[in-house]
Amino acid sequence: MTAAADRHPIQRAIVRFDAEVDHALDRLRGRPLVDRLFYTASELGDFSLIWHTLGTAQGVRRGGDLAGTLRLTTALGLESTLVNGPVKNLFRRARPVSDVPRPHRLRTPKTTSFPSGHASAAAVFITVASENDPWRLLYLALGATVATSRIYVRIHHASDVVAGAALGAVMGVAFRAWWPAGTSAPRGLPRRRH
Repeated sequence: MTAAADRHPIQRAIVRFDAEVDHALDRLRGRPLVDRLFYTASELGDFSLIWHTLGTAQGVRRGGDLAGTLRLTTALGLESTLVNGPVKNLFRRARPVSDVPRPHRLRTPKTTSFPSGHASAAAVFITVASENDPWRLLYLALGATVATSRIYVRIHHASDVVAGAALGAVMGVAFRAWWPAGTSAPRGLPRRRH
């Protein structure tokens, strides 16, 4: 590993940012209710469980909108394939190391740390599902909680989460352009006639 003095100024700034956010969260760690909140949020983010559940609920609320549910599921599947495959393989950043025992069980991912897949999935879901949905502020609050939980439980560095959220937002915007809301198929594919 490169000594801190040998790092590029941007790398030093990232390391400092990560350390400051981690230190700030130390003030909350160890409080039973806060621990339970963030560990539960982290678990619900595994495999985008919370986002698939909310996407299905959105389809039911919209009178059985199967095309809308399929659209969200497709967006989440593309995000997961891209982020957990080529993007993480490109960076191969090590996950944070902590000697502090965890107060709750937590699945340890096999992938590398950068960027956070939980944060990118949350951002994709928020960007795609929030179109014309009165629950968008709830989605935003849940997404922020799930993304922050990954720093809190020391599975990700803060910069992993920021990068994941930014990447997810970009992917979500691109997905919305490719597969517009209210259509049964992406652009360039034949649409089902009603």
